[in-house]
Amino acid sequence: MKNGTNHITDLLPPEITGKRGRPAKDNRTMLNAMVWIACSGAPWRDLPERYGLWESVYSRFKKWIDGGILDNIFRVLSLDAELEELSIDASIVKAHPHSAGAKKGGLPTK
Repeated sequence: MKNGTNHITDLLPPEITGKRGRPAKDNRTMLNAMVWIACSGAPWRDLPERYGLWESVYSRFKKWIDGGILDNIFRVLSLDAELEELSIDASIVKAHPHSAGAKKGGLPTK
């Protein structure tokens, strides 16, 4: 990837909205929190405190999903993907039952 950070920064909504109240967490922190959730598989409530309130991160996540922002980020990043080196984690690949030694014909009936 040539300059991935700039790709993502340009695709995120502006951080300064002009709204009153407490300043929102920056986009980088929010995106890192979303990546942490995706990589860990943890529930939103288990988000580490360093990312802020889980409700705030989830709210921004929903806004970015609904607005197509995350889809756009993944699309742009996939343009720079190097497809020569791919790996698949077997823990998420669902194998056919026969590959695990199941007998043909399915489960016995009573």
